[in-house]
Amino acid sequence: MPTTASRDLQFFPNPAPENDYEIYFDCPEFTCVCPMTGQPDFATIRIRYIPDLRCVELKSLKLYLWSFRNEGHYHEAVTNSILKDLVDLLAPRFMEVEGDFYVRGGIRTVVTARHGKRP
Repeated sequence: MPTTASRDLQFFPNPAPENDYEIYFDCPEFTCVCPMTGQPDFATIRIRYIPDLRCVELKSLKLYLWSFRNEGHYHEAVTNSILKDLVDLLAPRFMEVEGDFYVRGGIRTVVTARHGKRP
């Protein structure tokens, strides 16, 4: 049975909540659709965070990112939406989401959204 996209993000308990440690994900196959042209937009999404009590479960993160494939989103909006959804789920001590969008029309766009401050 094939896996399907889902917005159902999952978490597991942080195994070391007493420590400030950083988790980093590099997701080079992100796609969404340009709301102006209907053409695909490709990006690398980079997620960096310092967990508090929860960590994101990776398969749910993958399926969550897949869920944007056929939806129209501006680069700024989708990057901030990913940040908001992850912050709502995890309540991290710090989180940064970077959307590094490939060149379109001669312009490369990089959007960085942050929550909290690094300890």
